[in-house]
Amino acid sequence: MARPIAEFLDVCLSPSLAAQGFATSDVIMAWPDIVGERLAAFTQPLKIEWKRKPPHADPEARPEPATLVVRVESAFALELQHMAPTVIDRVNTYYGWRCIGRIVLKQGPVRRVERKPPPAPPLTPAEMTKVDTAIDGIAEDGLKAALDRLGRAIVGSKRS
Repeated sequence: MARPIAEFLDVCLSPSLAAQGFATSDVIMAWPDIVGERLAAFTQPLKIEWKRKPPHADPEARPEPATLVVRVESAFALELQHMAPTVIDRVNTYYGWRCIGRIVLKQGPVRRVERKPPPAPPLTPAEMTKVDTAIDGIAEDGLKAALDRLGRAIVGSKRS
């Protein structure tokens, strides 16, 4: 039975994420939902640094809040610094307990995931005829194909 690749994400990434202090990939995957699309475009969670428990500590007690290390592009470092209390609250709300106590910012380039635009809806027969009529007199195949693609994109974009 086929299963979605997303089901295997935590299994494959768990050792690497654990080394960075993440229990699972959920905070990384949900980062845009936690901080918002705008801030997520210029920030990236790097790791969670947990304080070590003293040897005599109660093993059942919750750990002290950790430090979330976030990479931020320099232009947004000041904004994230001012929003740090809000981001801490959002992360803690996401997890349902006070797991993050502070944020440390590391300035540097943020890896961006390029999102492809949705495909254009198919043209109606009348729209296809309109494009075909416009390029009908062109003899060179390469130019005709390029103009056909351009015409379909223009006609399709006017509908959206």
